[in-house]
This record gives sequence, C-alpha cells and structure tokens, in this order.
Amino acid sequence: MRELREEDLGSYVNFLRMDPQHFDHLLGLVGPSIHKQDTYCRDSISPGERLAVTLRFLASGDSYRSLSYLYRIGKSTLAEIIPATCLAICDVLKRPYMKVPNTQAEWRAVADKFDERWQFPNCIGAMDGKHVAIKAPRNSGSMFFNYKNFHSIVLLALVDADYKVIAYDLGVNGRNNDAGIFGNSELYHHLEENTLNVPPPRPLPGRQEESPFVLVGDEAFPLKTYLLKPYPGRDLTDERKIFNYRLSRARRISENVFGILVNRFGVLGQTMSLEPDKATLVTEACLMLHNYLRSENDHRYQQEVQRPVEGNWIGIARHPGNRAADAARNTRDQFCVYFNTNGQVPWQYNRF
Repeated sequence: MRELREEDLGSYVNFLRMDPQHFDHLLGLVGPSIHKQDTYCRDSISPGERLAVTLRFLASGDSYRSLSYLYRIGKSTLAEIIPATCLAICDVLKRPYMKVPNTQAEWRAVADKFDERWQFPNCIGAMDGKHVAIKAPRNSGSMFFNYKNFHSIVLLALVDADYKVIAYDLGVNGRNNDAGIFGNSELYHHLEENTLNVPPPRPLPGRQEESPFVLVGDEAFPLKTYLLKPYPGRDLTDERKIFNYRLSRARRISENVFGILVNRFGVLGQTMSLEPDKATLVTEACLMLHNYLRSENDHRYQQEVQRPVEGNWIGIARHPGNRAADAARNTRDQFCVYFNTNGQVPWQYNRF
C-alpha cells in the first residue's frame, strides 16, 4: 500500500477505488468507530488497515481466504473486520451523504435538475430494482431463489439526476415479484401517505393544467399518480412511442447508477458467499461509498462506464400490472400531451 501510494497512484486508485486524499478523509470519518485498543500481548490492527482491506474486498469481491494471504490477516479475523467496517461506513456516511429531500424546495431542486439535464419536468427521481446474487443460505429452500434461477436479495433504489441514490430499500429475498417488493417498501408507504413533503402539483412548462411531481420507472412498477411507467403494448401511436422514449431517457439514470456501482465495486458483480444480512450490509456500504465519491470526487465519475450491467446484477421481474386508476392514467396522458406539444425536443422524432 505504501509503495503504491508513493510510486504508482493509478494502481492505488484501481486497488482501493479512491485516491489517497479521499482515503485519508474517509479514514478520518470512519477511524474512530473502528479503532481497537492495543493489548499487552500484541498491537491491534490499525484503522487504516481495517479500512483498506474492506475497500479492497468491496472493489474486488475477493474471498476472505484470498485477502488473508494479501494482508497477512487471518480469515476469521477478516470475517469480523469487514462487516464491522461496512457497518461503520454506513453509520458515518448515511446522514451527510444519503439524505432524502425533506423540504419542498429540495424536491423542486431535484425536479429542476431532471428538467435541465433530461428534459423531464416535475420528475423527482428515477427508480429501479436489481437482484444482488448471494450463495444459497442454509435451510432457506427457495426463499431467495429468483425468476432468473439464482439466489439473491433485492435492491430497490431511487436516484436523482446527479447519479446519487436518494432513497433505497434493501434486503428483501429475491423470490418476491415487483409488486411485493415495491408494495412492502418503506418508500411506497411514504408515497402513498404523502409524508415526504413533496410539493403540490404545478403546471408543466408552457401549460395551464397542473401536473403532480412524479417518479419514473419501468414496466415492473404499478402506474400511480406519483409514479409513471411506459405505455404497454407494441402497436402504439407515435405520440405514445415518444412518451415512452422520453420516459426511458429519464429512467435510464437508475440503470446508469447500477452500472457505475458494479464497475466500481466488483463484489456486486459476483455471487457473495455471505449470509443475507451481511450481504445486505455490504451492498449498503457500496451505496454509501458511491454517494460519498459522487459528492467528493465528482470528476472521476464523469469517466465511469454508465451503462446497464447484465449477469448476476439484473432487473426485477416484469409482470403484467393491474388496471391503473383513472387519475394515474390521466397523469400519464398529461405528460404524453406535453412531450408532443410544448415539451417536444427535435431529436425525439429521430427515434422512429
């Protein structure tokens, strides 16, 4: 580590997924929580080494045995250090870097950024769900077995236009379908009960009729007044095809975030040989570090590969939904009309 830091900065960044300055800053935040007292028998493993081996585990997904050879730390000791350090990362970074907007002004700022970057007004987040592959837990039967024929836990994430995660639900077993995952999430209940302090409806640019602030998702989610999804079917009118394109353009931010995560944290691209609760903790630590690096080291993220990732990191199942309420369909129709009139952009007609 010392040699890489002094002589090969590029390899250091590749090894830990952050430069020395951000490692030192993160160590200053996390260090007090993972510091251990020396004893008369031996010195404790330093906070810096505890953080480094944890970051290497997240970056590479190496087994504890492989890391034990690299760091000369026993496998059983690593099995204690890595979860404890992940927990400390989550505790320390969650409040400053995983902040859910809680004022109307903050939600409007998110919506304005979506409008500025992706020409989708009144959008307060893009949502998607992904399966994180894990080894089959003991005596679990088919509880974690998903429709793609592997065991998993599910991550449901809401992201903003800056590729930051602003809310998430994590740890549900992969057997659940989309309706069960979203319907049982804390985010769903907050949205249904309108406890997130989302601003009241406002007109879309150039129009008189008021439209609500909405999330955007794919076919896996139910259509709600606060959640838009594409029009179903193949024989769609050109107007509906344009709406689906514009919605997909905003929604793909969530796919891009998952692409960044799995490219930066290799542990997410492999099958974790961990119990579900520890796999959940590891995934949560990756989310916290993602937001931390996105906030503190923004220029590197502009160079990341921002694309959907297949394999063990895949979307939740698409199932035919129930009939949406009239109000939800009317909301989608409002946005459809807007994207074909006041809100049209020249390139949308080149898609067909």
